[in-house]
Amino acid sequence: MSSFFIKKKVNASVPKTNEKAAVLKRKADGESRNKGRSKKLNSRLNEEISSDSEPESPQVSRRRKGNVEEEFDETAQEKKLRLAKLYLDQLKEEEENKAEESFETDLVAGRLQEEVLEQKGKLQRLVAKDLFPPEAADLRLLRGHKLPVTCLVISPDDKHIFSAAKDCAIIKWDVETGKKLHTIAGGRKGTEDRHVGHTDHILCMAISSDGKYLATGDMNKLIMIWEASTCKHLYKFTGHRGPVSGLSFRKGTHDLYSASHDRSVKVWNVDENAYVETLFGHQDVITGLDCLSRERCVTAGGRDRSVRVWKIAEESQLVFHGHEGSIDCIQLINEEHMITGADDGSVALWSVNRKKPLSTVKQAHGCHGDPGLEQPHWISAVAGLQNTDTVASGSHNSKVQLWRCGEGYRGLHPLFSVPVTGFVNSLKFSSSGSFLVAGVGQEHRLGRWWRIKEAKNGLYIIPLKKRDSDQEAASGE
Repeated sequence: MSSFFIKKKVNASVPKTNEKAAVLKRKADGESRNKGRSKKLNSRLNEEISSDSEPESPQVSRRRKGNVEEEFDETAQEKKLRLAKLYLDQLKEEEENKAEESFETDLVAGRLQEEVLEQKGKLQRLVAKDLFPPEAADLRLLRGHKLPVTCLVISPDDKHIFSAAKDCAIIKWDVETGKKLHTIAGGRKGTEDRHVGHTDHILCMAISSDGKYLATGDMNKLIMIWEASTCKHLYKFTGHRGPVSGLSFRKGTHDLYSASHDRSVKVWNVDENAYVETLFGHQDVITGLDCLSRERCVTAGGRDRSVRVWKIAEESQLVFHGHEGSIDCIQLINEEHMITGADDGSVALWSVNRKKPLSTVKQAHGCHGDPGLEQPHWISAVAGLQNTDTVASGSHNSKVQLWRCGEGYRGLHPLFSVPVTGFVNSLKFSSSGSFLVAGVGQEHRLGRWWRIKEAKNGLYIIPLKKRDSDQEAASGE
């Protein structure tokens, strides 16, 4: 029995010794591992601030050291501060993005609103108040026609001018240099079969809104279609029984409207080289025609003293009266408002919704003749800067007159005049509104009632100068 207990005692003491040794061993191993971790950490820290690495500025070192401190030693307070700063930066960025998006949205909304107003014919940008007369030295005269200029158009990009005259020629001009780029010479009467071009006075011309086609009409009842970029002849339209006195392309299309002394309006498709239809209604020769993007056009009816709005699709027309003389020129300002001029010396503003003028200025260019027998200067050309409150008129009293339209086009107020000697037979504003071109001659475009010998046959480019803030401040002083 005793041997059993002695064995048990011996056996029990062995595990205790082994357990103690194991504890000591584990403790030693733990210290060894901790020393290893400490060495690795010190090694990493030493690598980051080692003198063997590339020299860094104190700011960069502190930033990097700070990063390490945040990783290993960041307190709860520091963490809250860091997260708060990140949150504030994020909010600031979101607000800036919202402001940019809002600005872009406002721009788009503004453009859409303008487009809607333009389609409704109610857009009226107020630019007249900023215009002031140019110096005489700023006017440029382009000479090249042998006889009076009768009509002109400006390319949609404002880089070129096309002009035509009683010499039957067409000239393409460079606006910037004033040089002739191309001339289509006129031919003699009777040479129509072998001459490519006009052989009689050219009365009107039009250019498509994309600048692709140029159309010209003459006293010989012909309409010629040209490629505007090269001045290459494409088609010849026949069908009118009198001189072609008005041409206009429908904006955004290649549909062409023409008017004639035969009292008719015709519709053509230039892409298809095709005639479409004829409309009748005027009781006298048609002297002018214009259109914009709607499927309709407006005409001046000469001595029947009527202005007509033609609704092409419905084949109907609206008739307006107001002038006391022959209405010789007409142009749309926007889809619902137009300006006309007559040989009674009056300029009138119209709305397509009213049968009488909204505003009329009588003797707009003064009178001439002996005392007691004065006659008003005929209005031979009008123009409107599209979708604005600015229009212009021309006569033979040695000036082009610019006007400001009142709000809603109820009123016509003189702005200033520009000296131009001769008959102003055609006026056109550039698309940008930066200049106005006047086609001038010694005679009226429709006849030879009298002649101004001192006039020069050509084109006047009239810059439209705008006041800046400095000038406004100076004028206020």
